[in-house]
Amino acid sequence: MSTELQGRTAVVTGASKGIGLAVVKAFAGAGATVIAGSRSASGELDALVKEGSVTWVPVDLAEPEAAGRLVAAAGGRIDVLVNNVGSAPARTGGFLSVTDEDWQRVVDLNLFTAVRVTRAALPLMLAAGQGSVVTIASVNATLPDPMVIDYSAGKAALVAFSKALSKEVGPQGIRVNTVSPGPVATDLWLGGGGVAAALSAASGVAPDEVVAQAAGAMVTGRFSQPEEVAELVLFLASDRARNITGSDLVIDGGFIPTS
Repeated sequence: MSTELQGRTAVVTGASKGIGLAVVKAFAGAGATVIAGSRSASGELDALVKEGSVTWVPVDLAEPEAAGRLVAAAGGRIDVLVNNVGSAPARTGGFLSVTDEDWQRVVDLNLFTAVRVTRAALPLMLAAGQGSVVTIASVNATLPDPMVIDYSAGKAALVAFSKALSKEVGPQGIRVNTVSPGPVATDLWLGGGGVAAALSAASGVAPDEVVAQAAGAMVTGRFSQPEEVAELVLFLASDRARNITGSDLVIDGGFIPTS
């Protein structure tokens, strides 16, 4: 346990499981007061709430007004914002199977939730003259894949948004960065409705084999763990990274090939 975020308030979205839950754990362990937003709770999140440093706020950030409710729960101070909400439905039917409604839903969840929550939180950071925004993007922002074509487009826009915002608010003491994971051992990949299950159903290959093939594409031969991503987010949120802004840090086990 460290104290590098002692006395600071952090808002984390998509906080009930996966990367978001790991970030909540890491931040609480570093001394932060954490406002954890998600549509539903989880046993692990409930346990953190009972320990006293985490407040759960039930919000569906697909609803535009929910961002304001989440930020209001921080009580007028936000030192760190972690935008984590996202979804990557596998498009096994190809581009022509992806409807306007599909595109709207995925881009809204992967891009506009972060835009809305950042817009709501930013005035508090500007008033304080300091803050850190860390947004979870994806290697698909720079390595787009037709199997997640709309997700790839949304994450690419998210990285561009974050880079542009970093240039605007950097002189006011606010840092804006993104973290782009490759495959991570979460429900997004490994859950019952996750990428591995969808690819298995479309190809006839067993889910375990789908996962093994994906892991084999990485130099390390394995998926990243949520806790490893959370440690990178914690670093960017802390004073150790006080001169890092406008960056996209990749954690992918060597998944992206070098040119």
